[in-house]
Amino acid sequence: MADTGLTEITIIITALLIFFSIVFGIVRLVIGPDTVDRVVAIDLLTIVTIALIALLAHQANRFIYLDVALVYGLLSFLGVLAVARYLEKGI
Repeated sequence: MADTGLTEITIIITALLIFFSIVFGIVRLVIGPDTVDRVVAIDLLTIVTIALIALLAHQANRFIYLDVALVYGLLSFLGVLAVARYLEKGI
């Protein structure tokens, strides 16, 4: 059985890292000099959102949320591919 205090500390550290990732992603989204930087920032924010969903699934003991994170990751990947194709060739 895991130590409850260690688990709580780990979750707090993880939440702080996710928070800082969101802040840095938003900063890159706002000040990104070109469109590619903004697309990468949006992709970063979707990945961080997936991590946040996984953390919430662990906290709530509702592992069905991981399915939501998986589908969200797939849709995010397809969205980034579509934007990359548009930026490269145009649609």
